[in-house]
Amino acid sequence: MKRAPRVHARTAAALVAMGLLTSACVSPGEADGGNEQKAERGRYEFGIIGNQGKAGKPVRGGTLHFADYTEARSLSPAATYATGASGGSALAAVYDVLMRYDTKAEKYEPWLAKSLKSSKDSKTWTLRLREDVTFSDGTPLNAKAVVGSIEWYQESKGADATLLAANIAETSAPDDHTVVFTMRRAWAGFPARLAQAPGMIVAPAARAGKTFKPIGAGPFTLQKHAPQEEMVLKANKDYWKGEPYLDALRFTWPNSDRAKLEALEDGGADVTYVRSPEVVDEAVKAGHPGELTLTGLGNMVTINTRKGRPGQDIRVRKAVAFALDPVLDTKRSYQGKGLPGQELFPPESRWHSKVEPLGVDLAAAKKLLAAAKKDGYDGTITYMDGTDPVARAKAVVTKAQLERVGFKVKLDLVSSTADRVSKTYVDHDFDLSRGAASVSEGDPFHRLQSVLDSKSYGNPGGYADAEMDELLVQLQGAASDQEKQQALDAVQRRINETVPVANLGASAAFTAWGKDVHGIVPTDEYMALFGEAWLSK
Repeated sequence: MKRAPRVHARTAAALVAMGLLTSACVSPGEADGGNEQKAERGRYEFGIIGNQGKAGKPVRGGTLHFADYTEARSLSPAATYATGASGGSALAAVYDVLMRYDTKAEKYEPWLAKSLKSSKDSKTWTLRLREDVTFSDGTPLNAKAVVGSIEWYQESKGADATLLAANIAETSAPDDHTVVFTMRRAWAGFPARLAQAPGMIVAPAARAGKTFKPIGAGPFTLQKHAPQEEMVLKANKDYWKGEPYLDALRFTWPNSDRAKLEALEDGGADVTYVRSPEVVDEAVKAGHPGELTLTGLGNMVTINTRKGRPGQDIRVRKAVAFALDPVLDTKRSYQGKGLPGQELFPPESRWHSKVEPLGVDLAAAKKLLAAAKKDGYDGTITYMDGTDPVARAKAVVTKAQLERVGFKVKLDLVSSTADRVSKTYVDHDFDLSRGAASVSEGDPFHRLQSVLDSKSYGNPGGYADAEMDELLVQLQGAASDQEKQQALDAVQRRINETVPVANLGASAAFTAWGKDVHGIVPTDEYMALFGEAWLSK
């Protein structure tokens, strides 16, 4: 496989825009007073939850309305970062995925593919395809089509293009139903890539002309797309798992999580996806059925470590981390409904480490900052966030916490998400920037590599540490859960030592559906598969 060209800034923007769109809830009190609310822990059970309605026999017909989080910027897997928070479920409906993450079994399983097996050293992966699977235009989904789609994805600078190019030495098709991936190094978590955008195989006709056409092998095909209004997908009667029960899927994008939940509750929508901590909490307590997903680094402050920035000095970075209290941040910004903590993976996570994070230490923060000032630093630092009420709340509490240890904080509140993406990931014009990495339980390597690897274009802070790069290679090749945990423990230690970000907590996202909705299959990156979904109403 050819090495992909350098990924352009627009691709980095697609990768991380959803990180900047972390939502929360309400206006806070003052940072050092007001009515405090305790952050509750241990109140969530992740996975399929709620009062699931009795399924009975599947019924054909109807249109399922999904009040989705955000609109897919394109139905091209190379132009849209496929997650549940960025339109990925719509893409999965059109293309399907080669592999699927079984959230209950906590492992990747073949879906559109028949099997995926690796050599003992995880350097060779052999993919077997199902026979007689066709794209919606009637052409065969064979090994040649898979190789061509993945090469197109890289050449088109998809979000994972550089990760694939750096790790896949060759992709070959020895016969019509076999694809062999030969790696440059051990990659035990490779199946995860085929459960996301690279595993959404596009038909040769989709990429043949100057204009991309959304042609895949998924359960639905594009019928109508009115940007910012709705997207309608109609059933693909020749879907490989059988004709879908639904006639169509309709996606809309209400402008707030509150509006999404209200649409579900009043029957205006059948499914919704929410991330705002207080809305998630309310939906869970109400007993709505759905899939509750945990992600690490769901609320963090990225520190620009580049030359000339305050964060270039490790003393300044540690002072920031010691000064920011995750519990206080959650009380003021999220009504205490978030999952505060400095740990890379929270107590609710299967990857929670016994390695303690730095902790909050105001005395240590003041001492470190004083030492930096003695060497000429004036203590001024800029914090960037949005202009919505929640972002302003976060800005107020962050400014107060940093100033109480001696920083002079200037706020840079940017109204446009596109401008924030550009300033953070393209121009690198920030000292501190609020966002999220959303590290998944299924494949923690993927997002950690993006944020922490010195060569990653998704690393906005310019963090470069040779030891961390080596730890990420170890994590990538970890074949067992024990090996993976050991690597993650080492990553936590190195984060404590070098402070690339100031982590303030994990996040819970909820794909909720009505009691008359059945057959939704959750998968990786909090996406949902609708090929077997049906409505009992």
